Amino acid sequence: MDRNYGLERVMEPQGLTPATAWKLDNSRTLRQGEARISLERIHLEWDSFQQICSSCGFDENRIRAKILDLVERRGKLHNPFTDTGGVLMGTVEEICAKETIAGSVAAGERIYSLTSLCSVPLYIEEIEEIDFNYGQIVCSGYAILFEASPVRRLEEDLSPSYTLAAIDEAGSLFGVFQVAMEQQRKDFVIIGRNTCTTMLYAAAIREAIGPRYRVTAVMDEEVRESLSREEIEKVMQPLVQHTCFVNLAEPLAAYEEIIRQDPELAAVDQVIVAEDIAGAETLGVLLVRELGAVYFSAVENHYAGAQMVAESMGKFVTMYAFDQYIKDYPEFSIRMVRQIQDKLEEVSQIYRKRKDSRSLTESHARSILIANAGREDDFIYQSPVTKAMVEEVMNVARYDCNVIIQGETGVGKEKVLSLLHQNSERHGNPCVKINCATIAESLAESEFFGYEAGAFTGAQAGGKPGYFEMANNGILFLDEIGTLPLNMQSKLLRVLQENQFYRVGGTRQISVNVRVIVANNVPLRKLVDEGKFREDLYYRLNICCIDVPPLRERREDIFCLAESFVRSWCRKYHVDRELSPAAMQYLYQYQWPGNVRELENVVHRLVISSRDVIITGEDAADILSENAYGDMMVNVRRNFHQSGQLDFHQLMDQQEKQIIEYALKQEGTTRKAAALLGLPQTTLARKKLKYGL
Repeated sequence: MDRNYGLERVMEPQGLTPATAWKLDNSRTLRQGEARISLERIHLEWDSFQQICSSCGFDENRIRAKILDLVERRGKLHNPFTDTGGVLMGTVEEICAKETIAGSVAAGERIYSLTSLCSVPLYIEEIEEIDFNYGQIVCSGYAILFEASPVRRLEEDLSPSYTLAAIDEAGSLFGVFQVAMEQQRKDFVIIGRNTCTTMLYAAAIREAIGPRYRVTAVMDEEVRESLSREEIEKVMQPLVQHTCFVNLAEPLAAYEEIIRQDPELAAVDQVIVAEDIAGAETLGVLLVRELGAVYFSAVENHYAGAQMVAESMGKFVTMYAFDQYIKDYPEFSIRMVRQIQDKLEEVSQIYRKRKDSRSLTESHARSILIANAGREDDFIYQSPVTKAMVEEVMNVARYDCNVIIQGETGVGKEKVLSLLHQNSERHGNPCVKINCATIAESLAESEFFGYEAGAFTGAQAGGKPGYFEMANNGILFLDEIGTLPLNMQSKLLRVLQENQFYRVGGTRQISVNVRVIVANNVPLRKLVDEGKFREDLYYRLNICCIDVPPLRERREDIFCLAESFVRSWCRKYHVDRELSPAAMQYLYQYQWPGNVRELENVVHRLVISSRDVIITGEDAADILSENAYGDMMVNVRRNFHQSGQLDFHQLMDQQEKQIIEYALKQEGTTRKAAALLGLPQTTLARKKLKYGL
């Protein structure tokens, strides 16, 4: 191919195309055949947007940071967990090409880029706004396009929010139109993701077969946008004749509810699946008639699952999934936007009036829960973030090198160790686990290297082997290695360099073959910078570094972990308990400062304290309130139920006491506790005396 499409921008690994490379050169300086675009708005692929939002707990600041970090690391906005990007709009700043980009636009023009962001070098300076309804960000920065990059001039009279959404759906919209044209079917069901895209698909159907058609929209009962059910139903008419709201995560019950409302929907000609909730694909197969068609807006919409469902039912169904750029696609999409512009503007006006952020619905929680959770040697996970980490661990396990495992307390560093051990060539040999924080400094050398008989007062008569000898030919795991004193770090470095040492009081050199894996809840690089950890030891250990993300950054794992813990404790206590969707929702929304260890503790308490089979949302809320606020919230409820009124001053005193008690436990002295709370030390001391702490 003669036209530039960005091969010179590929940094890692060399030899791949921009779309498949891990990292692109997103430097600002242009090369021949390139153009720089000043960014205004980016539309992310919906699955990518949802993954980023859920991994950040729908916290706007964290979402911003996540996107900026992703672009910084990859030089493009290409989500590695969903392998999707998006599309952008902006203004052409400068062109360095023999011909204009895509042969049609010049510097100063505002454009839509139709190239997936997976192959576009990108730099985001600032994210000014997050649009949760459309899955878009308003931002500043720049992108680099190439001679081969398809673009389209901006339609100044069309809102960029719904126009970008339509352009991102361009392939699927045109595909639905073509299938409807070819087969001239009359009865359609659209399993819609949101109001905007559902109306665009309905418009494509109307364009294909004229006004004599019947479209029913099926939406999840937990609406994920700023419209009520009544508003959705009203705004979509007459494009959509009827709208059903069902629980898409339970497709059999949803099917029964739909045909109860309208028996004719038991066998429709064509179903368009635009929603990605697990269960939507099954519902599509149930609704379509024999020899009918099911169209998927993307292959990722559980396409393979639908094929298996159809096979299991013995139902012959034609399935389609178009998701590639063709020249006519964007023109068709813009035409559809213009045809229903009034409706799209009506929806956008409601969005603007009710601007708010989205959170996980129970249907999506159930969708995540019922999806196949990953499992590697009893390491259970659901999050794409954890999946990527586990793949890294499985790869590192094959290489007999030292490893640093980093992560907050309770994230599961020992589980990662077990994965490394079980999948390494040393899996049949010992894995000796040591917590360095529990070793007295005076005993550290004898504990690590052992001692000979009579080496010091109190030594065992026959001497004692140390940790290195115990782990010979296996793995030595040193947890909280950052707590080791500097002199011990020096001795540890020598053993790692030479694989030899002397016992305390010994004269014979002992050789060992040990793989050392260490862990710390504070990054060792930070300790090196502070002078608390030897830099040479750090580099000796840091052959591979595995960062275990906190639970709040891999929230999908909460569901499968909670279910696993419930089953485990039920087996232990011979009881039957099940988490309700409302309880799952509370678990999902909690921040989990204690990570997986805290989650296991909470589930344990829920299994014991719940008297019914179903663990309710209120059960979960009570225990999580205790975790977050101590016993105060539970006491508030209890006092109110008992007396019908509350004592404000008493409640405030309780809260103040608990905060001061926490600070004292956390810092150890009144001076440090006062600094933590931003109080004068005398004030804290006076309050400490008041509450008898």
